[in-house]
Order: sequence, then structure tokens, then C-alpha cells
Amino acid sequence: MRLSKFTWFLTALIAIIYTATLIVIRIENPHHIQAESYRCWREAYIIKQSANRAFVNTSNNRAKPVALSEGQGYGLYVTAAAGQHGWAKSRDFDQLLNYYLAHRDYVGNHHQIPTYLMQWRQYQKNGHWTSDINSATDGDLFIAMALHQAARVWPKRAGYYRNLERHLTSDILAYEYNPHTRSLTVGDWATSKSKYYRLMRTSDVAPTFFDTFYQSSHDQRWRIVKNGMLDHLADLSAQHRTGLVPDFAWVTADSAKPVKPWTVASKNDGNYSANACRVPMMLANSKDPRAQKTLTRMMKFFSRQSHVTAGYTLSGKKLNHYQSASFSAPIFLAVSRNRNHGYDNLFASQKFIFSKPLPKDNYYDATLTTIAAMEGMN
Repeated sequence: MRLSKFTWFLTALIAIIYTATLIVIRIENPHHIQAESYRCWREAYIIKQSANRAFVNTSNNRAKPVALSEGQGYGLYVTAAAGQHGWAKSRDFDQLLNYYLAHRDYVGNHHQIPTYLMQWRQYQKNGHWTSDINSATDGDLFIAMALHQAARVWPKRAGYYRNLERHLTSDILAYEYNPHTRSLTVGDWATSKSKYYRLMRTSDVAPTFFDTFYQSSHDQRWRIVKNGMLDHLADLSAQHRTGLVPDFAWVTADSAKPVKPWTVASKNDGNYSANACRVPMMLANSKDPRAQKTLTRMMKFFSRQSHVTAGYTLSGKKLNHYQSASFSAPIFLAVSRNRNHGYDNLFASQKFIFSKPLPKDNYYDATLTTIAAMEGMN
């Protein structure tokens, strides 16, 4: 019996709706988002330098690659997270790790003392690779945390990873710690002889990392660092009704104040900008009351915005009128780990970062989005 045109139309419509429903379910499936984010991120930003060495390209241009210790830290961190799902193997982690180990920093009057800190930048100059000396604390922290995670993901390599973690965390305290301010410095170059010795990067306040390093080493200084830096961050957050904190701050033993423009890198050094945007991500998993209070103040400010833009003054004025995944991904992660705290509307509004393909020409956006997917959808 022949089907009528209406029956054919109805059958086709049902098929289209069914297919569309499957696509939506697949797209909304957290496991799928995580897997796709990692696959796209790895394909776009990992460059193999040799059979046993790879780095994260932070330049947004594969023809002119630049490696940063920050990017290498994120790369190791993401790869360890992917390893938990079986999407990455220990050799993928080790290729990134070998690159880090090949670019360790040296300290001392003549830069003769090898450390386990990573030199902060490598790039090509006149056709040859060059590496800039000095470390950046944010990169070293993520490398150390990634090593800790990798030891759990790949037990056969655990001894090796834990040994490296111990060396690295020991050197962070030896060369990137100011006992007078109870805080980590921004790098091994900010010594007691430097005017930047009291400078604190707010996104280096990583209480869950510090807890982990203390549990691994039993070094009481990690507790001092956690308490000191959380105190400073809470102080900065309380100085404005928005609860926002600056990219950088000057700190003493018991006080903190935002830096002025162009103190370190840009006119936004004293605003909630490209560094401070990571603070929600760094506080997301902490149960410390100071971290929770600071996070709540910030998230409630964002929840009152019609849409979250790429940066604010500490009083709440928008620095830009566009949205950026670099700012939204850390917020999504923070909300996903802290539901029912009065800012759940941000969970839906910031989820837009997963509604489009991962960018192939914006390392920072893509990397923070991938971290948010890996950690915020478990």
C-alpha cells in the first residue's frame, strides 16, 4: 500500500525531530563536552618538538609558537585530568613533562644553581629557540599540582611523579616565597632585593593546592602560605562592595592594597582583569570560610549583571562590553562546584562557552574553557 504525501511528511518530520533530539542530548552530555573539549584543545595547542617532548603553544599562531610555564602547567594539569577518563596516556603527560624538565630555571649570582622551577618563556628568535630566564609562580603551581594528580592516575609512574612534585614544591618555597608577607611572590626574580618582593598575584591564591602540598610534604610553610594569602585576598575583596579583587596587590604581613596601573604589565594591573579572572577557579573547590566568603561576594556581583563582560574596575565598572570565555569559564566552574549559594543563575548564563566550537586561535579562552569542562562537569 502506498503512503500518502501527508504520511511521508509526518514520518520525515518525526525522523528529523528524533535526530535533532539525539544531537541535543549528545551536545548537552557532560561526558561528550569533556571529551570533545580535550580533543580539540590538544589538537589545536599541543606542538610536538621531538618524539619525547611537547609544549603548549600560547601564541595563537602555530607558525610562530611561544611556550610559557603557565601554559605548560595548564597542559600538564589538563592532560592528567584527561588521563582519569582514559583519553590521555602517561606518555602524553611525559612529553609535556620532559619539555618542562628541559627548561628548568637557574638562580644565584651567575645563574648557576639549577632549580625545579620552569623558565617562564621560550620562543624562536632569528631561527633559533631561546629561553627567557626567571620563573612565574602560577606556572610552577600548576605543574606541581599536575604531578600530584598524575601520580594517582598512572600508579606505575607514581614514584617518579611524586619525587618531582616534592622537588618542585620545595623550590617554590625556597625561591618564590616571602615569609614576611606570608605569601608567594610572583616569581624567583622577585627577591628580597627587588621592589617587587611584596607583590602578590591574586590568582596564585590556590588554597586546595596548598592543602595538597602540605599533605604531601608536611611542610608547615604551606599552611602559612594558605592562611596568609587567603587573609590578603579576603582583605582585598572586602575593600569594595563588589567583592572583586585586582590582578596584583601590594601586601605586608597583615595588609593588602591594589597596585596602580602599569605596575607590572598593563593599565589594568589594579583591576579585575586577565589575571584575577582566574580567582573563582582557584577558590572553587576550597571549603575554607575565607575562600567561600570571598567567592560568594564576587559571584553575587556577577549574578546581578545583565551579562558578564571581560573585566571590571574594583568598583564594578565594565572595562569592556564583550564577553570572554577567559572570564566566564572560571565563573562557570566556581558555580558548578558551589550550587545553592544564591548565584545559580550564573550556571546557565555562563554555559554559553560550551555552545560553540573551542577556539583554535585563542589559547587562554580555550584552555580555561577546557579546565572548566574537565572539572565543572563531573
